[in-house]
Amino acid sequence: MFLKIHAAARQIGDVLVGKELQIRQTLACVLAGGHLLIEDVPGVGKTTLAHALAITLGLQWKRQQFTSDLLPADVAGMSVYDRGSGSFVFHPGPLFTQVLLADEINRATPKTQSGLLEAMEERQVSQDGVTRSLPQPFFVIATQNCAHQLGTFPLPESQLDRFLMCVTLGYPDAATERALLLGADRRRMLQQLPAVMNAEELLQAQAALKHIHAAPALADYVLALVHATRNDGAFVDGLSPRAALALLQAARAWAALAGRDHVTPEDVQAMLLPVCAHRLHPAQGTPGTAYSRALLQQLLLAVPV
Repeated sequence: MFLKIHAAARQIGDVLVGKELQIRQTLACVLAGGHLLIEDVPGVGKTTLAHALAITLGLQWKRQQFTSDLLPADVAGMSVYDRGSGSFVFHPGPLFTQVLLADEINRATPKTQSGLLEAMEERQVSQDGVTRSLPQPFFVIATQNCAHQLGTFPLPESQLDRFLMCVTLGYPDAATERALLLGADRRRMLQQLPAVMNAEELLQAQAALKHIHAAPALADYVLALVHATRNDGAFVDGLSPRAALALLQAARAWAALAGRDHVTPEDVQAMLLPVCAHRLHPAQGTPGTAYSRALLQQLLLAVPV
């Protein structure tokens, strides 16, 4: 089943050229059952990656453009009075899908952003005293513009902590950008993409991760990294137990993509930045994910394996 994950990576790579590492990180996030935040400047392919991923995995998906006037009910749904039945009928919003593409999530107000917390954590929506389960699998792929751009609201820590990974694409190199200019239209390519997997196969692949072995010594290494973020004074607050669990689960997914049945320290190191940088705030210096990544790189060198 992991062979189909590799086939999905190749197909997405045909659309988003030159971003093999980010595509693999994205698939590891989905395989680990987590939500994905893609952060970068406009126009580098964030939404294209999200679309290609949803289509390639053969999942039902909906796109919601987040704006400053968007309300929580616009995303989750609302109850409307029906004259015929004389009762209120719930009309589900775009949240009731397998993949929600939350485009420019930080352009919505904190009230609307917080409306996603229950769905992302518990895969359910509570409204009007009724709890409704979301389809399985369910995950959110959100794109985010840089915080210095106009009209953005920073995501609160509780919201950021719900995202398993944060990936940045960056500008392409000269050769890749030239191929992009001379290649086919990306929107048309997305329309012609076939599904490589389906929902049932993805659920089976996610369930198979529990068979990827993590030795007790490796768990100690994860804990050493987590405790270092709490004790070395570089960050305002250290990583939470949820972050430690997320790091180990992501490392299992990274090992599975490499064709191994066990996790190595290199898997943990490969996942530390995408899993943990967006959860941390530097105690000094420039705030932001980029500076947190630099501090985590130093921490990797300081903590022995």
